[in-house]
Amino acid sequence: MIYQKFAELYDELFDPTMYDKWLDFVKSNVNKSNDILDIACGTGRLISLMESEGYKISGMDISSDMLTMAENNFSNHNKNIQLIQGDMLNLSSFPNYDTITCFDDSLCYLDDILAVEKAFINVFNHLNENGKYLFDVITPYQTDVVYPGYMYNYHDDDRAFMWTSYVGDKPHSVEHDLSFFNYNYSIDAYDAFSELHHERTYDLNEYLKKLKNAGFENVNVYSDFGKEKISKDTTRWFFVCEKG
Repeated sequence: MIYQKFAELYDELFDPTMYDKWLDFVKSNVNKSNDILDIACGTGRLISLMESEGYKISGMDISSDMLTMAENNFSNHNKNIQLIQGDMLNLSSFPNYDTITCFDDSLCYLDDILAVEKAFINVFNHLNENGKYLFDVITPYQTDVVYPGYMYNYHDDDRAFMWTSYVGDKPHSVEHDLSFFNYNYSIDAYDAFSELHHERTYDLNEYLKKLKNAGFENVNVYSDFGKEKISKDTTRWFFVCEKG
């Protein structure tokens, strides 16, 4: 399961200022009266911030490990936010929402562009009229230029973590090799774990085509969390899509 071990270090490794930027992106595009579902909510850091700002928010994630961490975090801060384990490719049991969000390039973990299109269709079918879909994806510039050869290392007294990224075997894809070392005091040695994460993105026109096929009519794309126009070296696209 993706993030099974990564969940334990996720909040420590992730830049916390990113959540503030996603929050600002939401605040610029979503009314507080809206009923919101955040898909791939992870450990719940963003939806916790949104709840503190007065948004009506529920969170969904495919990873039970992430949701357990989110539930613990909410309990420690006396927050009551609905959390649902689910797959963005199957929202049949979900109600409709005014806004659906999906951040941190979570769509890039889907297998192919047909799966992405299915995710778009599911969201469209579970949005109320004039509802909005906000999401981001990494760009081909990120997968083809920035990520190859990327390395990140982390360690403390009891743990070590190594992240290395390689070019994937499909166009605009990347593989993240994650290695974890947890110190086991009972044997005076480290327990080692590893995970391989696959991400893939597509040309902008492919996303726009699939959004149109899903039924979205008004789509705007930005960089820098909605603050700037996109350029050839944009590393992440931010989409605001409306159900007309």
